[in-house]
Amino acid sequence: MDKEIYIGGRLISEDSPAFIVAEMSANHMMDFDRAVAIMRAAKEAGADAIKIQTYTPDGITLDSEDPCFQITQGTLWDGITLHKLYESAYTPREWQPELKKTAEGMGLLFFSAPFDLDSVDFLEDMGIPAYKVGSPEITDIPLLKKIAQTGKPVIISTGIAYMSDIELALRTCREAGNEQVILLKCTSAYPTPYEEINLKTIPAMGESFGCIAGISDHTMGSAVAGAAVALGAKVVEKHLTLRRADGGVDAAFSMEPEEFREMTDNIRKIEKALGKITYDLTPKQKKARELSRSLFVAKDMKAGERFTAENLRSVRPGCGLHTMYYQEILGKRISRDAKLGTPMSWELVQFD
Repeated sequence: MDKEIYIGGRLISEDSPAFIVAEMSANHMMDFDRAVAIMRAAKEAGADAIKIQTYTPDGITLDSEDPCFQITQGTLWDGITLHKLYESAYTPREWQPELKKTAEGMGLLFFSAPFDLDSVDFLEDMGIPAYKVGSPEITDIPLLKKIAQTGKPVIISTGIAYMSDIELALRTCREAGNEQVILLKCTSAYPTPYEEINLKTIPAMGESFGCIAGISDHTMGSAVAGAAVALGAKVVEKHLTLRRADGGVDAAFSMEPEEFREMTDNIRKIEKALGKITYDLTPKQKKARELSRSLFVAKDMKAGERFTAENLRSVRPGCGLHTMYYQEILGKRISRDAKLGTPMSWELVQFD
């Protein structure tokens, strides 16, 4: 898989800053102006991109009351059917071209997760720069194949995937001629308990599958996102809403704008702090080294006196001889008078 991927001119690689994606999902609550406000908040909070979902209720599931279609998996949405959930969560298609234009006018990249074949055609007509594959769709091989055949970068969440599912998804993309795949570590629990995240999987995923890795994070707060970046995540996706108190099917595990801003600021600080592998000292560290330990005369001494543990000590600062010579000097005589606080030097040591 490619280790350098461009989305709308933005490079994502092992050496690039993390690509931060604000997921709108259903937080627009069927209000176009609210959707625009969420995008504006994403831009002000430091996001690189806004992501939506493209589907219709009938395209993603069947309008059936059969037990198979009842949500009973211990989620926020238990007690309703899949069709009823998606009736309240989908983003109307007639909004999407205008949302894309508005987002790009703000300087945000705009892309989507299609949940059916027809939605891929729709998004291709819109000219989006990349595709997201949601966790449940990683097992939809016809959909994945069609997405890969567009030749656009594909970001795949792995929330419900076994390793064999990931291998099949990557093989499907390769066979379609698409090596531009990014895998996101994801846990499909909303919100996700911290003990179920397993962040150590992120670097292992990148190494095992030879691809760029990131995280789709549904925990509360920004700690997990920051830790993921420290472990090598190059894409961070978090849900964004204006206020959780406004409600909505995704509100409970979505960030508010101030929280998203704090997250992006912390991620950029973490990236600066990660730096590079080096044992060189910075100019400030070199100055600080002047206060390190070294050998000093610790009591007034007369010429000919022997050095002992009482009159020869390792103390701060670092003006004297290195402390490695302490045992070598003990027991030897001082060559001249010296006062307390005199830095040790070889000129003060009398060798018989």
